[in-house]
Amino acid sequence: MFDGTPGIEGAMDTAAGLPGLPAPPPLGASALPAGTFDGSLVLVTGGGTGLGRAVAAEFARLGADLLIVSRRERHLAPARRELAKLGTRVSSAVCDIRDPRRIAEVFDRHPLPDVLVNNAAANFPVPAEEMSPNAWQSVVDITLTGTFLMTREFGRRHLAAGTPGSVIDVGASYAWTGGPGFAHSAAAKAGVESLVRTLAVEWGPYGIQVNGLVPGLMPHPDMTDDIRGNLARARDPAAHPVEHASEHAADHAAEPAAKDASGGPERPEDPRAPAGHDRRQPALRVGAPRELGWAATFLASPYARFITGHTLVVDGANWQRRGLVSPPVTPVREQLGRGPFTG
Repeated sequence: MFDGTPGIEGAMDTAAGLPGLPAPPPLGASALPAGTFDGSLVLVTGGGTGLGRAVAAEFARLGADLLIVSRRERHLAPARRELAKLGTRVSSAVCDIRDPRRIAEVFDRHPLPDVLVNNAAANFPVPAEEMSPNAWQSVVDITLTGTFLMTREFGRRHLAAGTPGSVIDVGASYAWTGGPGFAHSAAAKAGVESLVRTLAVEWGPYGIQVNGLVPGLMPHPDMTDDIRGNLARARDPAAHPVEHASEHAADHAAEPAAKDASGGPERPEDPRAPAGHDRRQPALRVGAPRELGWAATFLASPYARFITGHTLVVDGANWQRRGLVSPPVTPVREQLGRGPFTG
């Protein structure tokens, strides 16, 4: 599994010798005891690529069986092969999470998962005035409605069975700050954040935890071309940063491939990925996808049973960053490299 992140030496090169936050332990390490999830089934939506795949891998390292879901089989087949190298049983299902009937079929055909990770989302940058109703609907339906429909099916089945469960919803910090250029995704993620808080209270009496998890800039090769382009522009000192483009679906590869400590191969570095973003983080480094996976495994573990309705941000404090003096205002159209709006 690809999990590149620059070492501390790389961060020092870009930040005048400042150390930044230490690099994480190597891939394959874990803070939880081996076998923490033995006998458990973890369902990860969007588990065939990117951060979803990295999260699935960390559950697998701790003994969980996996059920990964994607809209496209071409994403699932390679993920099954790589995740199986971690010694776990991996099932997969093609599922459009906007379709409640298909969701029910997936649950019918597999054992009831103990953990649900709602990672699947849709996102692309566009000025609000150019956003079509279809674009708005598509992103909201996948990111918010799809998350609700998956969670509803999971919750209903656990409630009927009288069994505990854990839900983790992958969110974004612009649920709190707003996300210029991403009005559809920011609105949807704000809804997801509200679901976390609401369902934690509704379902806590029945033993079901619901928590959120917000990633920062975490390298992986599955980012979309449009967000990759925004990051490349932001890297240019003459350009303006697109802060929220890095979250969840918009990340970049940052170092050569390494050997997976568990014996499985890492995914190769993506040669198209822009570098040079370490200094844009208070940590003076980007995150590693495994760091999000470690946070997810903790929230779903027996050691976090009294944590529910909480959203854990794993971004090196980037979303809280403020300057002593506010930077000049640059319209979103200009940040995205677009000319004047003409209607």
